[in-house]
Amino acid sequence: MDMGNSSLVTEFILVGLTKYSDIQLPLFFLFLGIYIVTVAGNMGLVTLIGLNSHLHTPMYYFLFNLSFIDLCYSSVITPKLLVNFVSELNTISYAGCMTQLFFYGFFVSAECYVLTVMAYDRYVAICKPLLYTVTMSPRVCSLLAVIVYVGAFIGAWAHTGCMLRLNFCDANTINHYMCDILPLLELSCTSTYVNELVVLIVVGFDVGVPSLTIIVSYTFILASILRIHSTEGRSKAFSTCSSHIIVVSVFFGSGAFMYLHPSSVLSMDQGKVSTVFYTIVVPMLNPLIYSFRNKEVKVALKKSLNRKTFS
Repeated sequence: MDMGNSSLVTEFILVGLTKYSDIQLPLFFLFLGIYIVTVAGNMGLVTLIGLNSHLHTPMYYFLFNLSFIDLCYSSVITPKLLVNFVSELNTISYAGCMTQLFFYGFFVSAECYVLTVMAYDRYVAICKPLLYTVTMSPRVCSLLAVIVYVGAFIGAWAHTGCMLRLNFCDANTINHYMCDILPLLELSCTSTYVNELVVLIVVGFDVGVPSLTIIVSYTFILASILRIHSTEGRSKAFSTCSSHIIVVSVFFGSGAFMYLHPSSVLSMDQGKVSTVFYTIVVPMLNPLIYSFRNKEVKVALKKSLNRKTFS
């Protein structure tokens, strides 16, 4: 990544989540606890899926990727936020800021695509069960995973590449706890028209296309579930989708609220609160939702704990 633009700024100052010093320490312990739960939950889910052969199915393959992505992009953001709570002046170098921006964009986009693929997987499983093994073969799953990460790379590079072309003259205080797109655009002393256009196109695609795909998938899923005569069959079919629906609603809802508003409508303080949801809270919730609401995961966890106890 070429950091050699004509920017006069060599480092940025991160304002953080709040300016009130009396709540900095309580917030530090709150977010430290959230981060510990996030790391433990996602690493636990990754390990559990990897060690249990009966979880080596398309659904859990993509859940494995989702947990890996959540672990990574939470780690891109949260440690720096924790430092901000306990330091008087929280700075980040220009290169470090652009690097954080890239990986943040990469993992957020990857999460959008993985959630979309997971919706498609549920559609095939419920609407076309006889073709599921063929349609979601290991080769197809691997191809979908490659598309997820390549697509995320393109989106992240589009944002970061456009940011590298901007000049930052004197202002270097970012009104945020991380190097996010919109707060950085506010500091530029050159035109940000191209950047704003890229944000509208890339974020619109990352939110719009997955949202449309998920809505269409669940429309067919709902129609198939309603055609199931037994109450037990309906309940079982719906239970395989409920966790995914909850995660999708929180993630896409907070992301759309943050990025698909003009900067004049959404204040940066509101934006910071919204960003907390999908950068810090959602990565913690995902493994909890999929663990507590998934019978197969709970069974695998019990078996793993029993093996460890008796070994």
